[in-house]
Amino acid sequence: MTTPIPFPKAYKAYRRTSGEAPLSIEPVTEELPCSLTPDEVLIRIRAVSLNYRDAAMLNGKYPSFALDRGIPASDCSAEVIATGKNVSEFKIGDRVAPIFDLNALEGTEITKKTLGGDIDGVLREYAIFDQKVLVHLPHHLSWEEAACVTVSGTTAWNSLNMPHAKGTVLLQGTGGVSIFALLLCLEAGIRVIITSSSDDKLRKVKDLGPPGSIETVNYKTFPNWEDEVKRLTNGRGVDTVIETGGPTTIVQSLHSLVRRGTISLIGILGGLHMDQYPDAFTPLLLNTATIKAIFVGSRTDQVNLCRYLEDKRITLKPLLDESNFSFEDPQKAFDHLYSAKHVGKVVIKV
Repeated sequence: MTTPIPFPKAYKAYRRTSGEAPLSIEPVTEELPCSLTPDEVLIRIRAVSLNYRDAAMLNGKYPSFALDRGIPASDCSAEVIATGKNVSEFKIGDRVAPIFDLNALEGTEITKKTLGGDIDGVLREYAIFDQKVLVHLPHHLSWEEAACVTVSGTTAWNSLNMPHAKGTVLLQGTGGVSIFALLLCLEAGIRVIITSSSDDKLRKVKDLGPPGSIETVNYKTFPNWEDEVKRLTNGRGVDTVIETGGPTTIVQSLHSLVRRGTISLIGILGGLHMDQYPDAFTPLLLNTATIKAIFVGSRTDQVNLCRYLEDKRITLKPLLDESNFSFEDPQKAFDHLYSAKHVGKVVIKV
């Protein structure tokens, strides 16, 4: 049996244009089916947050497959509007978000099915998901804050090995994952060193924590920034690096580590020059370090993160970029993100 959907069939969404990069996004009208299957949930999307991946796909800078003319974006906050007859965990009015990889329920799955990449994403007014890929959102967060949980939040959670993180953490840049990780570190009493090329961004970030909890390094002022990191840690080094640059920064990150430290590799902002990675082998071996690749995480990880945020009542307001973008013109949000003028997360209100 199916459950009828008591809503208009037509709704607004955005799809990537076709052809060679750079692409743009254009509005389209989509249709909902007449009914839900027993395990399906209809959600109304309230806010969408962007990741570098979303802008990189438009600009030909993303290495993985992206669905031709697909709906972009993977992070949203939403409200349950209708449920199929077998849905037991969610009810109408619940605040929810889908996971990033719809196949990653426990984290051991082989194939992937990523929103905004392999399949249509969430830059739309309505969407239908199987109940098994949805997660309850913390009640105390605004729609905009909650829209940042799925990718940036789960990536930060896994990169830090929360809730077991300790010592000192080096965060590269002031994007969504770094600022989310910063907020988790502040809650857990973990010392943070954060890098950027902008003194203005670093001043804003330093104001987020109590005196002494956040150190900053401008990597243009200190090209050999690993030496400054070592100086700030009295020669010891940091326990964890959240690595966003990839091959162009990983050697310096290894030199920033304490012996037996960990690099959580989450990004390739420095490009795809894989031939540079052999330069990392010597410091990797000498430091007996660990390089851990992070691809967001599983539904279990996202559930644990949301419970932690709820239990600790962690606000994510400092995570939100000062910009303000509407669903009527989301292209401006993509352009703002790609320009790297933002701090934290760029959010589109739906």
